[in-house]
Amino acid sequence: MLYIIYQEDKDEGAAEIRERVKPAHLDYLARFESKLVLGGAMLAEDGVKRTGSVLILNVDSYAEAEAFSLEEPFRKAGLFKNVRISRMRRGQWNPAAAPATAEGN
Repeated sequence: MLYIIYQEDKDEGAAEIRERVKPAHLDYLARFESKLVLGGAMLAEDGVKRTGSVLILNVDSYAEAEAFSLEEPFRKAGLFKNVRISRMRRGQWNPAAAPATAEGN
């Protein structure tokens, strides 16, 4: 089952938390590579300022998605002011339409 985890950064201190915890965050995501369908930062319209992140997981239950989220280093460090987890179904699927680079090119 697919679950989307939508996480909005808090307004104060987010950049410092993100910088400090990033290595642990990346290590954590690597441990779950077989379950992580897609993940990335949400950006302000300037394409630079991070405003949160979105993760899509393929797991067996809401409880498993929630457990993943609760242990995620950014969340544990207090980066997010809001976290929403929702089950989703795969509709259109066109990986070829994805940008070639992380920057969206």
